[in-house]
Amino acid sequence: MVANDNNNNIGAATGLHGKQVFTTGEAAELCKVSQQTIIRCFDSGRLHGFRVPGSRFRRIPRDELIRFMRENGIPADRFERGKRRILVVDDDPGIIEMFVEMLGRDGRFEVKTAMTGYDAGMLTEQFKPHLVVLDYMLPDINGNVVCQRIRENVDLHETRIVVVSGVVNQNEVHDLLKAGADEFIKKPFDVGKLQQRIDSLLEL
Repeated sequence: MVANDNNNNIGAATGLHGKQVFTTGEAAELCKVSQQTIIRCFDSGRLHGFRVPGSRFRRIPRDELIRFMRENGIPADRFERGKRRILVVDDDPGIIEMFVEMLGRDGRFEVKTAMTGYDAGMLTEQFKPHLVVLDYMLPDINGNVVCQRIRENVDLHETRIVVVSGVVNQNEVHDLLKAGADEFIKKPFDVGKLQQRIDSLLEL
């Protein structure tokens, strides 16, 4: 029965900021406890919700889960913080379009784009992205300089940087990581794996 009650657990990894009702599996993922713990709290009345009509599946409303987390000292910011801001910097319109389509259709992200290092600098100040997807070879500046400028800005201390390029050698990769990049991904890349890395860096 526990396995069945967890049938929507993938929601805990995608789009939780928009959900209004959670399964016990999703609640367990958010609370960083076992699903059995959530079920026990539900059944004992410490955590309120309802059962799906015609089944024994438990469901927990958003407001109730937030109340439960706060009362028990569990951080609730994981799904309260809203969309994650991503800035994509690349001078290739095709790459820009691919990222906008991939990230834009994911309800967790707000996406902005830039095609030069100058525009990237302006947008990082205004947009304050949680993550920057950065092409190394820009028309006006190299990616390592953009990395350095982001890292020098105290307001962007938590910003994650993923550099993508198809023409960078190992020494340049080392310099990029030293300049502050969190990840280097070589073009052409697997879109699914890149999405996984973005999720990991943003702790989604």
